Amino acid sequence: MTAHANATPDTDALSRLAAEARRDLARIGEGGADWVPPPEGIDHNVVVVGAGQSGLSAAFGLRRAGIGRVSVVDAAVPGGEGIWRGPARMNVLRTPKVPPGPELGLPSLSFQAWYEAAFGVEAYAALPAVPREIWADYVDWFRTAAAIEVRNGVTLERVEPQEGRLRLHFAAGGRSFTETTRKLVLATGIAGSGGPFIPALVREKLPAHLYAHTHAFDAGALKGRKVAVLGAAASAFDAAGALLEAGAREVHLFARGEDLARGSAMKPFGFFGAWEHFHALPDEDRWAVMRHFRQRASFPPVPAVKRATAHANFHIHLDAAWRDAALHGAGVRLTLQSGAPFDADFIVLGTGYLADARLFPPFADFAPAIARWSNRVAVEEADEALAAAPYLGPGFELVETRPGEAPFLADIHFLAFSAMTSTGRPVGDIASLRHNVPRAVAAIGRRLFVADRAKHLARFLAPVGTEDLPREAYAAALSAPVPAVSAAE
Repeated sequence: MTAHANATPDTDALSRLAAEARRDLARIGEGGADWVPPPEGIDHNVVVVGAGQSGLSAAFGLRRAGIGRVSVVDAAVPGGEGIWRGPARMNVLRTPKVPPGPELGLPSLSFQAWYEAAFGVEAYAALPAVPREIWADYVDWFRTAAAIEVRNGVTLERVEPQEGRLRLHFAAGGRSFTETTRKLVLATGIAGSGGPFIPALVREKLPAHLYAHTHAFDAGALKGRKVAVLGAAASAFDAAGALLEAGAREVHLFARGEDLARGSAMKPFGFFGAWEHFHALPDEDRWAVMRHFRQRASFPPVPAVKRATAHANFHIHLDAAWRDAALHGAGVRLTLQSGAPFDADFIVLGTGYLADARLFPPFADFAPAIARWSNRVAVEEADEALAAAPYLGPGFELVETRPGEAPFLADIHFLAFSAMTSTGRPVGDIASLRHNVPRAVAAIGRRLFVADRAKHLARFLAPVGTEDLPREAYAAALSAPVPAVSAAE
């Protein structure tokens, strides 16, 4: 674990806390008894792809719901799952320390319980914000404490629909293999939606060694270099801060607007009812809200801005959209919309992400069958990127473009980035877990139950046994039969 404030976590206390969590689950009757009939000729009831906080929380929720034969896989090595030790570059989480996370209402598995056990109650009270790597340590502990088994180094390469099941094609350690499942949960974050967005201006004009997306770049390798950052939201400022701290000679951040966005259009969304029930609004209402959010730029958090502006060699360029990019010596020459040139050694793109489930490589066999929002609402040209997001059902299940052509899509539950258009808020964020995971788990359980209707009916209608009340429990109190009285008497 990462030491915090020169303190060593109390591993004995954390072991006791994990044991307490197991007792808590037993106390509320959620020890994981499996009610799902064994699937005949199928390996798993559910496969969860992705073992970051969303995938772990989904697996935990499925077990608590009594759904067994759940397998979790992740392409990363242990400890490398999710974003916290990879693409995330903030020093502290943007989420306050109070909201619940993957523990789904079990206090003994919460971040607060973990932190207090590891470092003390007073340390938690004094903690102003959660350091990113401390949160990563907590997620690692949660995986162990919740006893969630993960097969690391396993990559999903193809999803092949078959009658009554999905055949999953995996790769691991240089070998390929297949397994079957009844349900599939995609907790793959950005990757499940097509990955980082690279503007054609850069992608088509420059060699790959001269640019990188904020999702994946080596700040240390750019020490002493002059770097141009495109974008003015949180990830762009996080990247700038990381570059400056790693020793970049200069960092120049370019924003299209005349000023930085200074408020959040999504702030009114932050109440329990919206989190829980936005998905139940009519399509027209959800689309209007998401267009409203998208048309207003995301603002960079104050800590991210202060982190970058603390360096004298950081510069913000407003009203400075890029018109062209070209090779210039060993670096890049950018042309701004004003026509002014700007030279840099390297480009970092804070340009957001694609939001299209059809671009997820394992879906290639049936990608056109996945309904997008463009199939449900009238779309203006400016909204085409937003409209490419998958149109999801209430349990995060994929939906068919045309009814009847791909019913198996209802067996794929999409807890990845671009689910946001259907749900109203980013899917996979810490605060989303308490709302999204139970809804997805309930939908999976409901469909499994209904699919096994005949087996459950046979169970319900089976002859009633006599073992629940042994006759000897009441035999001594039985009275002799009362003699019958004849009519003459």
